[in-house]
Amino acid sequence: MRKVYEYSHLGGAEILQVRFPAIQKEIDQVIASIKDLKKNKVSKEKTMKGELLYSPKELNARFRDAFHAKNFKELKDVYTIKFDDYDYEIPGAFKQVDFVKGKVLTEVQLGKYAFMFYDMAKFQYFFNENKADVGIEIVPCHSMHKQMSTGVSYGEQLIYDIERLKRHFPAVPVKVILIDV
Repeated sequence: MRKVYEYSHLGGAEILQVRFPAIQKEIDQVIASIKDLKKNKVSKEKTMKGELLYSPKELNARFRDAFHAKNFKELKDVYTIKFDDYDYEIPGAFKQVDFVKGKVLTEVQLGKYAFMFYDMAKFQYFFNENKADVGIEIVPCHSMHKQMSTGVSYGEQLIYDIERLKRHFPAVPVKVILIDV
């Protein structure tokens, strides 16, 4: 994989460069280590029936293995949801980020657009809990997204929306990395 664009929200890239240069270098190494990708998913979708596409499942597994090889861990907060004047409780609810080292949160998002934006909410949650200083979102660029299943989003849309929300959301430093094969 290669990085084709980087976007810094509220100084996310600068925080990585100054405070976490070793972690930033490891993340760059992980991205570069994902090589020799093959289109091996046969589409069953009406608009692309029979076409070979990149498999998000395979890509996620490759990223997971590469991050774990560099000792990135999962961060998970488990809690019970309960409200005043409401007699129902939900134990075992949680927020989770896949790859964490130090106070740097990293997500690889190859799913629908809503999940990209939900990652921003998770970054905000852990930032508010003082468990994170910066979040990194690794997402496909538009040209890569066209070679994947319909429904997979692309990072340019995420960046466009973050810019229009200005400093309101997320109110946490984030670096968005667009990747391509």
